[in-house]
Amino acid sequence: MTTQMKDRPEAEPQQRSRRRRIRVLLAKAGLDGHDRGVKVIARALRDAGMEVIYTGLHNTPEQVVRAALQEDVDVIGVSILSGAHMTIFPRILELMRQHGLDDVILVGGGIIPDDDKAALKAMGVREIFGPGASLHEIVRFIEEAVAERDRDAQPEQDQHQAPNAS
Repeated sequence: MTTQMKDRPEAEPQQRSRRRRIRVLLAKAGLDGHDRGVKVIARALRDAGMEVIYTGLHNTPEQVVRAALQEDVDVIGVSILSGAHMTIFPRILELMRQHGLDDVILVGGGIIPDDDKAALKAMGVREIFGPGASLHEIVRFIEEAVAERDRDAQPEQDQHQAPNAS
């Protein structure tokens, strides 16, 4: 049984501003059952003031994107240690585009070969964090990526506002 996902209304990304804390969805995709690392990252993001939604183990790309839509997140972080990254990330990106999540930042973590990292970044994954990435580095990247996205969206917001009637 499949559940239909509703796309995000087109006007909504323009309403996204720093009116609230950064919302991050963290997911373990595929058959990987190792979740200690993602839980440590969840706590670090929370301690940095972000709102974190952790979906748990064994998510499909459809479940990840559905949760991102429902939770109205700024960032999706996917942890994959199973070697399925070249299947799972492209599918998540495809679903994100289909459902209007073009402004949501996708990052990943796990043991991913350098050649695959380059290919995933070319597809649209913003960053891949491997073993040894510091929690500070991950927090800083997310804060800066969201701030950059919001700055880029600001001129668009200004164009849609009606001129002041004096």
